[in-house]
Amino acid sequence: MDPSTLHHYFSRVQSGFFKLGVCYVKLTRNGVVLIDPEYVKERKVYGHVLAAFRYGREDLDVLGLTFRKDLYLASEQIYPVPEASQSKALTRLQERLLKKLGSNAFPFFFELPPHCPASVTLQPAPGDTGKPCGVDYEMKAYVADSADDKPHKRNSVRLAIRKIMYAPGKQGEQPSIEVSKEFMMSPNKLHLEASLDKELYHHGESIAVNVHIANNSNRTVKKIKVTVRQFADICLFSTAQYKCTVAEVETEEGCPVSPGFTLSKVYTLTPLLANNKEKRGLALDGQLKHEDTNLASSTIITDPAAKENLGIIVQYKVKVKLCLGPLGGDLSAELPFVLMHPKPEDDEPVSMPKSSSPNHVEGEVPVENLIQLDTDDDIIFEDFARLRLKGEAE
Repeated sequence: MDPSTLHHYFSRVQSGFFKLGVCYVKLTRNGVVLIDPEYVKERKVYGHVLAAFRYGREDLDVLGLTFRKDLYLASEQIYPVPEASQSKALTRLQERLLKKLGSNAFPFFFELPPHCPASVTLQPAPGDTGKPCGVDYEMKAYVADSADDKPHKRNSVRLAIRKIMYAPGKQGEQPSIEVSKEFMMSPNKLHLEASLDKELYHHGESIAVNVHIANNSNRTVKKIKVTVRQFADICLFSTAQYKCTVAEVETEEGCPVSPGFTLSKVYTLTPLLANNKEKRGLALDGQLKHEDTNLASSTIITDPAAKENLGIIVQYKVKVKLCLGPLGGDLSAELPFVLMHPKPEDDEPVSMPKSSSPNHVEGEVPVENLIQLDTDDDIIFEDFARLRLKGEAE
Protein backbone atom coordinates (compact mmCIF):
# COMPACT_ATOMS: atom_id res chain seq x y z
CA MET A 1 0.00 0.00 0.00
CA ASP A 2 1.41 3.35 -1.01
CA PRO A 3 1.91 5.60 2.03
CA SER A 4 0.72 8.63 0.08
CA THR A 5 -2.61 8.30 1.90
CA LEU A 6 -0.86 9.52 5.06
CA HIS A 7 -1.42 13.19 5.76
CA HIS A 8 1.82 15.06 6.31
CA TYR A 9 1.71 18.12 8.46
CA PHE A 10 4.43 20.59 9.19
CA SER A 11 4.65 23.66 11.36
CA ARG A 12 7.21 26.12 12.50
CA VAL A 13 9.37 25.37 15.50
CA GLN A 14 8.39 27.31 18.58
CA SER A 15 9.06 27.03 22.32
CA GLY A 16 10.75 23.64 22.08
CA PHE A 17 8.03 21.80 20.13
CA PHE A 18 8.85 19.92 16.94
CA LYS A 19 6.28 18.44 14.56
CA LEU A 20 7.02 16.35 11.53
CA GLY A 21 4.98 13.84 9.55
CA VAL A 22 2.35 12.22 11.71
CA CYS A 23 4.23 12.80 14.95
CA TYR A 24 3.97 15.73 17.33
CA VAL A 25 6.63 15.57 20.02
CA LYS A 26 7.52 17.75 22.98
CA LEU A 27 10.89 17.21 24.58
CA THR A 28 9.11 15.93 27.68
CA ARG A 29 8.18 12.67 25.88
CA ASN A 30 4.48 13.37 25.16
CA GLY A 31 2.93 13.81 21.73
CA VAL A 32 0.17 12.97 19.26
CA VAL A 33 0.03 10.69 16.22
CA LEU A 34 -2.42 11.23 13.36
CA ILE A 35 -3.37 8.08 11.42
CA ASP A 36 -5.30 7.26 8.25
CA PRO A 37 -7.76 4.42 9.02
CA GLU A 38 -7.89 3.39 5.35
CA TYR A 39 -4.15 2.80 5.36
CA VAL A 40 -3.84 1.27 8.83
CA LYS A 41 -6.95 -0.96 8.57
CA GLU A 42 -6.59 -3.86 11.03
CA ARG A 43 -2.95 -3.17 11.79
CA LYS A 44 -1.49 -1.30 14.75
CA VAL A 45 0.63 1.79 15.19
CA TYR A 46 3.75 1.58 17.32
CA GLY A 47 6.24 4.18 18.42
CA HIS A 48 9.74 4.09 19.79
CA VAL A 49 12.43 6.43 21.02
CA LEU A 50 15.99 5.38 20.21
CA ALA A 51 19.18 6.82 21.69
CA ALA A 52 22.29 5.90 19.72
CA PHE A 53 25.98 6.78 19.83
CA ARG A 54 27.72 7.25 16.48
CA TYR A 55 31.50 7.16 16.76
CA GLY A 56 32.46 7.07 13.07
CA ARG A 57 31.45 8.63 9.78
CA GLU A 58 28.66 6.99 7.80
CA ASP A 59 30.81 6.67 4.70
CA LEU A 60 33.17 4.39 6.66
CA ASP A 61 30.45 1.79 7.32
CA VAL A 62 31.61 -1.17 5.24
CA LEU A 63 31.13 -4.93 5.18
CA GLY A 64 28.07 -4.70 7.38
CA LEU A 65 30.01 -3.02 10.20
CA THR A 66 28.58 0.22 11.52
CA PHE A 67 30.23 2.71 13.82
CA ARG A 68 27.08 3.02 15.86
CA LYS A 69 25.95 1.68 19.23
CA ASP A 70 22.36 1.74 20.47
CA LEU A 71 22.27 3.02 24.05
CA TYR A 72 18.55 2.98 24.87
CA LEU A 73 15.27 2.01 23.26
CA ALA A 74 11.75 2.71 24.53
CA SER A 75 8.83 1.24 22.59
CA GLU A 76 5.08 1.15 23.05
CA GLN A 77 1.83 0.68 21.18
CA ILE A 78 0.07 3.90 20.23
CA TYR A 79 -2.99 2.67 18.33
CA PRO A 80 -5.27 1.12 19.38
CA VAL A 81 -4.71 3.05 22.59
CA PRO A 82 -3.59 0.67 25.40
CA GLU A 83 -5.69 0.65 28.57
CA ALA A 84 -2.73 1.88 30.62
CA SER A 85 -2.52 5.04 28.49
CA GLN A 86 -6.23 5.85 28.55
CA SER A 87 -6.11 7.01 32.17
CA LYS A 88 -3.09 9.29 31.72
CA ALA A 89 -3.65 13.04 31.88
CA LEU A 90 -3.14 14.98 28.67
CA THR A 91 -0.93 18.02 28.38
CA ARG A 92 -2.40 21.27 27.11
CA LEU A 93 -0.63 20.81 23.77
CA GLN A 94 -2.01 17.28 23.38
CA GLU A 95 -5.53 18.55 24.09
CA ARG A 96 -5.20 21.24 21.43
CA LEU A 97 -3.76 18.84 18.85
CA LEU A 98 -6.46 16.26 19.46
CA LYS A 99 -9.11 18.95 19.06
CA LYS A 100 -7.49 20.27 15.90
CA LEU A 101 -6.79 16.92 14.22
CA GLY A 102 -10.05 15.18 15.05
CA SER A 103 -10.97 11.61 15.93
CA ASN A 104 -8.08 10.00 14.04
CA ALA A 105 -5.45 11.55 16.34
CA PHE A 106 -4.16 9.59 19.32
CA PRO A 107 -1.83 10.62 22.17
CA PHE A 108 1.30 8.76 23.24
CA PHE A 109 3.50 8.87 26.34
CA PHE A 110 7.14 7.87 26.72
CA GLU A 111 8.99 7.65 30.03
CA LEU A 112 12.76 7.95 29.61
CA PRO A 113 14.77 6.83 32.66
CA PRO A 114 17.05 9.42 34.28
CA HIS A 115 20.23 7.52 33.39
CA CYS A 116 19.74 8.09 29.65
CA PRO A 117 22.53 10.23 28.17
CA ALA A 118 21.97 13.78 27.00
CA SER A 119 22.26 14.73 23.34
CA VAL A 120 25.89 15.52 22.49
CA THR A 121 27.53 16.24 19.13
CA LEU A 122 31.27 16.47 18.48
CA GLN A 123 32.05 19.32 16.11
CA PRO A 124 33.42 17.80 12.87
CA ALA A 125 36.41 19.08 10.95
CA PRO A 126 35.88 21.13 7.79
CA GLY A 127 35.23 18.79 4.90
CA ASP A 128 33.78 15.94 6.98
CA THR A 129 30.56 14.58 5.50
CA GLY A 130 27.64 12.65 6.93
CA LYS A 131 26.29 12.75 10.45
CA PRO A 132 28.76 13.96 13.08
CA CYS A 133 29.89 11.76 15.93
CA GLY A 134 27.81 11.98 19.07
CA VAL A 135 24.69 10.84 20.91
CA ASP A 136 21.39 11.49 19.14
CA TYR A 137 17.74 10.63 19.74
CA GLU A 138 15.11 9.64 17.24
CA MET A 139 11.34 9.31 17.60
CA LYS A 140 9.70 6.92 15.11
CA ALA A 141 6.05 6.01 14.53
CA TYR A 142 5.27 3.10 12.20
CA VAL A 143 2.42 0.82 11.11
CA ALA A 144 2.85 -2.94 11.67
CA ASP A 145 0.94 -6.13 12.50
CA SER A 146 3.01 -6.71 15.66
CA ALA A 147 5.69 -4.97 17.69
CA ASP A 148 8.33 -7.38 16.35
CA ASP A 149 7.85 -6.26 12.75
CA LYS A 150 10.66 -4.16 11.33
CA PRO A 151 9.60 -0.64 10.33
CA HIS A 152 10.27 0.57 6.79
CA LYS A 153 10.41 3.98 5.19
CA ARG A 154 7.09 3.39 3.42
CA ASN A 155 5.14 2.85 6.65
CA SER A 156 6.91 5.08 9.15
CA VAL A 157 7.84 8.65 9.97
CA ARG A 158 10.87 9.80 11.93
CA LEU A 159 11.68 12.85 14.01
CA ALA A 160 15.06 13.83 15.44
CA ILE A 161 14.78 15.14 19.00
CA ARG A 162 17.25 16.35 21.61
CA LYS A 163 17.46 15.49 25.28
CA ILE A 164 18.70 18.31 27.48
CA MET A 165 19.87 17.80 31.06
CA TYR A 166 18.92 20.47 33.58
CA ALA A 167 21.04 21.63 36.48
CA PRO A 168 20.33 20.31 39.98
CA GLY A 169 18.49 22.63 42.33
CA LYS A 170 21.29 22.88 44.92
CA GLN A 171 24.83 24.13 44.63
CA GLY A 172 27.70 21.82 45.56
CA GLU A 173 30.79 22.66 47.55
CA GLN A 174 32.80 25.66 46.42
CA PRO A 175 35.78 24.41 44.37
CA SER A 176 39.16 25.35 45.80
CA ILE A 177 42.72 24.05 45.62
CA GLU A 178 46.17 24.77 47.05
CA VAL A 179 49.41 23.70 45.40
CA SER A 180 53.09 24.42 46.04
CA LYS A 181 56.36 23.89 44.21
CA GLU A 182 59.88 23.52 45.54
CA PHE A 183 63.02 24.65 43.75
CA MET A 184 66.66 23.77 44.11
CA MET A 185 68.69 26.18 46.17
CA SER A 186 65.46 27.77 47.44
CA PRO A 187 64.66 27.66 51.17
CA ASN A 188 60.89 27.98 50.71
CA LYS A 189 58.13 27.20 48.17
CA LEU A 190 56.04 28.99 45.61
CA HIS A 191 52.44 28.72 46.86
CA LEU A 192 49.26 29.01 44.73
CA GLU A 193 45.67 29.12 45.97
CA ALA A 194 42.75 29.14 43.53
CA SER A 195 38.99 28.98 44.02
CA LEU A 196 35.72 29.58 42.15
CA ASP A 197 32.80 31.59 43.49
CA LYS A 198 30.51 28.52 43.10
CA GLU A 199 30.44 25.01 41.61
CA LEU A 200 27.41 25.21 39.30
CA TYR A 201 27.19 27.65 36.40
CA HIS A 202 24.54 28.10 33.73
CA HIS A 203 25.34 28.55 30.04
CA GLY A 204 26.30 32.16 29.38
CA GLU A 205 27.32 32.90 32.98
CA SER A 206 30.70 34.40 33.79
CA ILE A 207 33.11 32.43 35.97
CA ALA A 208 35.03 34.30 38.66
CA VAL A 209 38.40 32.70 39.44
CA ASN A 210 40.08 33.86 42.65
CA VAL A 211 43.88 33.52 42.53
CA HIS A 212 46.30 34.11 45.41
CA ILE A 213 50.06 33.77 44.95
CA ALA A 214 52.58 33.71 47.80
CA ASN A 215 56.08 33.63 46.36
CA ASN A 216 58.46 32.48 49.09
CA SER A 217 60.89 30.95 46.60
CA ASN A 218 63.84 32.41 44.75
CA ARG A 219 62.00 32.37 41.39
CA THR A 220 59.87 35.04 39.71
CA VAL A 221 56.33 34.62 38.35
CA LYS A 222 56.40 36.35 34.97
CA LYS A 223 52.95 35.59 33.58
CA ILE A 224 49.57 34.17 34.66
CA LYS A 225 47.34 32.11 32.38
CA VAL A 226 43.75 31.11 33.29
CA THR A 227 41.78 28.85 30.95
CA VAL A 228 38.45 27.03 30.89
CA ARG A 229 38.81 23.64 29.24
CA GLN A 230 36.23 21.16 28.06
CA PHE A 231 36.96 17.43 28.25
CA ALA A 232 34.92 14.97 26.16
CA ASP A 233 35.69 11.34 26.99
CA ILE A 234 34.57 8.67 24.52
CA CYS A 235 33.32 5.82 26.69
CA LEU A 236 33.96 3.07 24.14
CA PHE A 237 37.71 3.67 24.23
CA SER A 238 39.87 3.96 27.32
CA THR A 239 42.24 6.53 25.79
CA ALA A 240 39.96 8.58 23.52
CA GLN A 241 39.53 12.10 24.84
CA TYR A 242 38.97 15.49 23.22
CA LYS A 243 40.28 18.61 24.98
CA CYS A 244 39.21 22.09 23.92
CA THR A 245 39.94 25.47 25.47
CA VAL A 246 36.65 27.42 25.47
CA ALA A 247 37.76 30.55 27.37
CA GLU A 248 41.17 31.99 28.14
CA VAL A 249 42.86 34.90 29.91
CA GLU A 250 46.62 35.44 29.65
CA THR A 251 47.99 38.48 31.43
CA GLU A 252 51.11 40.02 32.91
CA GLU A 253 49.13 42.44 35.04
CA GLY A 254 50.53 42.38 38.57
CA CYS A 255 53.64 40.61 37.32
CA PRO A 256 56.41 40.01 37.87
CA VAL A 257 55.74 38.52 41.31
CA SER A 258 59.22 38.64 42.72
CA PRO A 259 60.54 36.55 45.64
CA GLY A 260 58.96 37.59 48.92
CA PHE A 261 55.90 39.20 47.28
CA THR A 262 52.24 38.17 47.04
CA LEU A 263 49.45 38.75 44.54
CA SER A 264 45.67 38.38 44.89
CA LYS A 265 43.45 38.86 41.87
CA VAL A 266 40.06 37.79 40.43
CA TYR A 267 39.89 36.75 36.78
CA THR A 268 36.56 36.57 34.92
CA LEU A 269 35.97 34.19 32.02
CA THR A 270 32.82 33.38 30.02
CA PRO A 271 32.80 30.11 28.01
CA LEU A 272 30.63 30.66 24.93
CA LEU A 273 30.07 28.68 21.74
CA ALA A 274 30.17 31.91 19.71
CA ASN A 275 33.92 32.18 20.41
CA ASN A 276 34.72 28.54 19.61
CA LYS A 277 32.74 27.57 16.51
CA GLU A 278 35.78 26.55 14.46
CA LYS A 279 37.26 24.06 16.91
CA ARG A 280 37.19 20.41 15.88
CA GLY A 281 36.15 17.95 18.57
CA LEU A 282 34.22 20.55 20.57
CA ALA A 283 31.23 18.94 22.29
CA LEU A 284 27.88 20.66 21.65
CA ASP A 285 24.33 19.94 22.80
CA GLY A 286 23.17 20.09 19.17
CA GLN A 287 24.63 21.17 15.83
CA LEU A 288 25.89 24.56 14.71
CA LYS A 289 23.07 24.86 12.18
CA HIS A 290 20.59 25.06 15.08
CA GLU A 291 20.23 28.53 16.55
CA ASP A 292 19.65 27.26 20.09
CA THR A 293 22.85 25.20 20.27
CA ASN A 294 25.22 25.67 23.22
CA LEU A 295 28.35 24.08 24.53
CA ALA A 296 27.54 20.60 25.77
CA SER A 297 26.39 20.46 29.38
CA SER A 298 28.37 18.64 32.04
CA THR A 299 27.55 14.96 32.36
CA ILE A 300 26.12 13.92 35.73
CA ILE A 301 27.31 10.38 36.48
CA THR A 302 24.93 8.57 38.85
CA ASP A 303 26.32 5.07 38.31
CA PRO A 304 30.08 4.87 37.58
CA ALA A 305 29.69 1.22 36.54
CA ALA A 306 27.40 2.21 33.65
CA LYS A 307 29.65 4.81 31.99
CA GLU A 308 29.54 3.02 28.64
CA ASN A 309 25.80 3.70 28.40
CA LEU A 310 26.49 7.45 28.39
CA GLY A 311 28.41 7.41 25.10
CA ILE A 312 30.26 10.69 25.74
CA ILE A 313 31.13 12.14 29.14
CA VAL A 314 31.61 15.92 29.17
CA GLN A 315 33.46 17.72 31.96
CA TYR A 316 34.76 21.24 32.51
CA LYS A 317 37.79 22.47 34.45
CA VAL A 318 39.42 25.80 35.14
CA LYS A 319 43.21 25.70 34.91
CA VAL A 320 45.41 28.31 36.56
CA LYS A 321 49.01 28.33 35.36
CA LEU A 322 51.91 30.39 36.70
CA CYS A 323 54.66 30.83 34.12
CA LEU A 324 58.14 31.19 35.61
CA GLY A 325 60.20 31.42 32.45
CA PRO A 326 62.14 28.83 30.45
CA LEU A 327 64.32 27.76 33.37
CA GLY A 328 61.76 27.90 36.16
CA GLY A 329 59.01 25.87 34.47
CA ASP A 330 55.47 26.47 35.68
CA LEU A 331 53.00 25.74 38.48
CA SER A 332 49.45 24.66 37.63
CA ALA A 333 46.19 23.92 39.44
CA GLU A 334 42.83 22.66 38.12
CA LEU A 335 39.33 23.29 39.45
CA PRO A 336 36.42 21.17 38.16
CA PHE A 337 33.00 22.78 37.86
CA VAL A 338 29.56 22.03 36.39
CA LEU A 339 28.09 23.85 33.36
CA MET A 340 24.41 23.13 32.62
CA HIS A 341 21.08 24.60 31.58
CA PRO A 342 18.91 26.14 34.33
CA LYS A 343 15.91 24.05 35.25
CA PRO A 344 12.62 25.61 34.07
CA GLU A 345 10.13 26.71 36.67
CA ASP A 346 7.78 23.95 35.58
CA ASP A 347 9.67 21.05 34.02
CA GLU A 348 6.85 18.49 34.09
CA PRO A 349 3.84 18.58 31.76
CA VAL A 350 0.65 19.81 33.34
CA SER A 351 -2.84 18.64 32.48
CA MET A 352 -4.87 21.74 31.74
CA PRO A 353 -8.64 22.13 31.57
CA LYS A 354 -10.13 22.70 28.12
CA SER A 355 -11.51 26.07 29.18
CA SER A 356 -8.56 28.40 29.44
CA SER A 357 -8.17 31.23 31.90
CA PRO A 358 -6.09 34.36 31.44
CA ASN A 359 -5.00 34.27 35.07
CA HIS A 360 -1.86 32.40 36.05
CA VAL A 361 -2.35 29.53 38.48
CA GLU A 362 0.15 27.50 40.45
CA GLY A 363 1.76 24.74 38.39
CA GLU A 364 1.05 26.50 35.11
CA VAL A 365 3.82 26.74 32.53
CA PRO A 366 5.07 30.19 31.43
CA VAL A 367 2.67 32.23 29.32
CA GLU A 368 5.14 32.54 26.43
CA ASN A 369 5.13 28.75 26.04
CA LEU A 370 3.28 27.48 22.99
CA ILE A 371 0.88 25.35 25.02
CA GLN A 372 -0.40 28.43 26.84
CA LEU A 373 -1.56 30.25 23.72
CA ASP A 374 -5.33 30.17 23.36
CA THR A 375 -5.63 30.75 19.63
CA ASP A 376 -5.08 28.04 17.05
CA ASP A 377 -3.26 30.40 14.70
CA ASP A 378 0.12 29.63 16.27
CA ILE A 379 -0.06 26.05 14.99
CA ILE A 380 0.08 26.16 11.22
CA PHE A 381 -1.08 23.03 9.39
CA GLU A 382 -0.39 22.43 5.73
CA ASP A 383 -1.79 19.30 4.13
CA PHE A 384 0.50 17.93 1.43
CA ALA A 385 -1.70 15.39 -0.40
CA ARG A 386 0.38 13.18 -2.67
CA LEU A 387 -1.07 11.13 -5.54
CA ARG A 388 -1.33 7.38 -5.19
CA LEU A 389 0.91 5.30 -7.37
CA LYS A 390 -2.20 3.49 -8.56
CA GLY A 391 -5.74 4.65 -9.05
CA GLU A 392 -4.86 8.30 -9.81
CA ALA A 393 -4.34 9.76 -13.25
CA GLU A 394 -1.26 11.84 -13.85
